[in-house]
Amino acid sequence: MAGAAREPRGPRELGPPAGPVGPALIWCPFASEDDAALIAAALLDERLIACANILPVMRSLFAWNGQRGDEREVGVLFKTDAALLDAAIARLAQLHPYDEPAAIGWRADAATQGTRAWLGDLVHAEPHLIHAEPQG
Repeated sequence: MAGAAREPRGPRELGPPAGPVGPALIWCPFASEDDAALIAAALLDERLIACANILPVMRSLFAWNGQRGDEREVGVLFKTDAALLDAAIARLAQLHPYDEPAAIGWRADAATQGTRAWLGDLVHAEPHLIHAEPQG
């Protein structure tokens, strides 16, 4: 969903989650591949995701604020562990240039053992950043 650009807010460091829960995915559209790549790089650096698949330009038809929209966007599928799902979505929303990005996350019901281990390793990564709105 298109929206006015805003200034990104910074992270606040908290303790790591207790342990891996299992694979999770996040879907989110972006206005450009460059925006998607910049935010994917930040989430990778912060160890909130293990992978971002940036898909080619797609046509998005939507209703937003009482108006119909028809835009070209790129879609991104982010891979993470469910223990980090809420933190990854919150940070994605902080960084995303849209006022209200359409970020949707869900736990995966099945994955290969190697994928589970790879994503679970994110939870034990140090230093680990969990992001929330800055205080004060």
